[in-house]
Amino acid sequence: MDRNTTTANDMKESSMKDHKRLLLIDDDPNLILLVKDYLEFRGYEVITAENGRAALDILEHDVPDMIICDVMMPEMDGYTFVEQVRQNERTSWIPVLFLSAKGQSADRVKGLNKGADVYMVKPFEPEELVAQVESSLKQTIRWKEHQTKGGENGSRIQVPFDVQLTPTELKVVQFVARGLANREIAEELNVSQRTVESHVSNMLGKTNLHNRTELARWAIENQMA
Repeated sequence: MDRNTTTANDMKESSMKDHKRLLLIDDDPNLILLVKDYLEFRGYEVITAENGRAALDILEHDVPDMIICDVMMPEMDGYTFVEQVRQNERTSWIPVLFLSAKGQSADRVKGLNKGADVYMVKPFEPEELVAQVESSLKQTIRWKEHQTKGGENGSRIQVPFDVQLTPTELKVVQFVARGLANREIAEELNVSQRTVESHVSNMLGKTNLHNRTELARWAIENQMA
């Protein structure tokens, strides 16, 4: 493989990480700090929650590209949380990686049967965690590309015919289509991140779309971006 090919592949890998948002859920603040720092160093945007119930609150207004979740937590454990994620059409597609101190085969099988895509045992090597995250994200991209190319409903995103966006929502969706994260959009518009998240959530409700990726594609297809 020549240098140009290697550079192109590196750029593709870097592009995949850009603006990817990960939801990290664990009741251990030390683990949260270490994993968050490592993932952010590798180019990911990380939002955190201390248990499943707090994470569900986040998912009400923010849909990440992937979820990394502890199994044993107070308030709501990982099993219950993932079952609710899978039952919600807006979040059912999100890849989930379980972190657990339980490493027996029965524990792994239970975690995967509950809806996790990957099961990792603590303690783990940070590089392995990153590799699993990247593998899951690539698989999601392949699935979305397949849905786009092969769907019987046609290649265009379908939304209600009478959707109307406010001027601010139009600005936000234009930035979403350009690949900016909510934090970056907030800086561009000089508003709070929560305000941007509220606009994104409102647009998902108006359009009946499931995530930011579909929202961006709809904007591009309709020449809003």
